[in-house]
Amino acid sequence: MTSRVYRLHSTLELPLEDVYEYFESPDLPDRIEDIEITRRNNTLIISAVPSGDSISKYTPTAQLKASVTENRVYEEEPENGPGKPPRNSGPQWGALEEEEEIESELVEYACFKGDRETVLQNTALQYQMFEVLCEIAVRAEKGTLTAVAADEEDIEAVRIVDGERVPASVTVTEDPSEDGDDGGVDWRNNEFIS
Repeated sequence: MTSRVYRLHSTLELPLEDVYEYFESPDLPDRIEDIEITRRNNTLIISAVPSGDSISKYTPTAQLKASVTENRVYEEEPENGPGKPPRNSGPQWGALEEEEEIESELVEYACFKGDRETVLQNTALQYQMFEVLCEIAVRAEKGTLTAVAADEEDIEAVRIVDGERVPASVTVTEDPSEDGDDGGVDWRNNEFIS
């Protein structure tokens, strides 16, 4: 059995600056020598560069894909709160009250959102890039990463919520397609259809 990711769903969001900062000196898994980061308009593509000659240079290696969005981030609100007069002040008839403007800035975010084929593409070095995605997930303040993966012989469930690993398990259930009586119409042996 080879290492592989079977199911994956991600709603991770983190500042683009944090993603670049992580890749300045990442602790990369075995078989990945380096990472290439490409930005095309509002799409960020993080590709694995294989170590040695284990993979042909023409084989597409696994890559992580994120959309880049801008969000306005506000500083903390003033002590009084917006629209409230300062404490210990009497009525100020005729004076127009000015609201304090809250400081803000536009911040670019990398959004790793979607299922496996959207976020983690290609199969060569797929599990290793999944490990990189998990490292990104523990740095994300917002979002969830859930996955079912197999590392050689072991099947593992992964769940990371708002930067923290939480317990997860894999439950094996019967495949509903194996059940012969599904309560539907048998179109092949229907007496009303000729």
